[in-house]
Amino acid sequence: MSLRISTNMSSIGIQNAMHINQRATDKAVKNVATGSRLSNPGSDVSGAAIADQMKAELASMGAARRNSEDAVSFVSIAEGSLNEQSNILMRMRELSVQAASDTYSKTERSMMQKEFGEIRSELDRIAKSTRFGSSNLLDGSSNNFDFQVGTRGDVNSRISFKSDSNTTADSLDIDGASVSDKGDAVDSISSIDKAMEKIAQQRAGFGAVQSRLESADNTLGSQIENLSIARSRIADADIAKEVSDMRRGQILQQYQASALAQANEQSGLALKLIG
Repeated sequence: MSLRISTNMSSIGIQNAMHINQRATDKAVKNVATGSRLSNPGSDVSGAAIADQMKAELASMGAARRNSEDAVSFVSIAEGSLNEQSNILMRMRELSVQAASDTYSKTERSMMQKEFGEIRSELDRIAKSTRFGSSNLLDGSSNNFDFQVGTRGDVNSRISFKSDSNTTADSLDIDGASVSDKGDAVDSISSIDKAMEKIAQQRAGFGAVQSRLESADNTLGSQIENLSIARSRIADADIAKEVSDMRRGQILQQYQASALAQANEQSGLALKLIG
């Protein structure tokens, strides 16, 4: 065995090994603390870049999904009002059928007319007051809506909807309907039937776009889930592995420290040869 005093080759080698182990142990500790495998981006540059792109895409998907949910709310508001208008028309038709029978006198028809007129006014008020934000939905105002339900700037990321529904009493042609006498009541039945058909058509239009928006929302939910899983595989730390690596490094540090002490003592053996 060669003994060297100026250069302790064994000590230098152990110090280098300790440095490498310390760096690996520090990395494992940081990964455990952050829960990320990419706590030091330099350890996987391409993985860090891909994970950042996925993170940006996930944030955009989240915004798009909120847009789709808001759009569903937009349609639901119109649908709720149309449903109530349909209920009002049913009651108006019921009153018309009642008033068309001679089993009711003029006095009784005048009482029916009071309710008939009030609920017709309510139907008209609903049409003129139903709105989402600053946009009226059922008074004939024509508005084109673009719902951004994707993360790109192309047409495939948007759902367009033209709202020009008009369910006011005048548009439904029931503003002059009456049940004050038998003839008017008979005429009202036909007018209300046509009004109910128009309401049904409007509901079908809103229902169709609502179904599409709900499908877009479901698709976004699935995409967010799958992309999150993919990003997790790239970026999230395997805590069991990282803790094992950390403990291994810490234990190895103790052995290396002991070996370094032994290597440093080798230089002292030269004194025995001199003595």
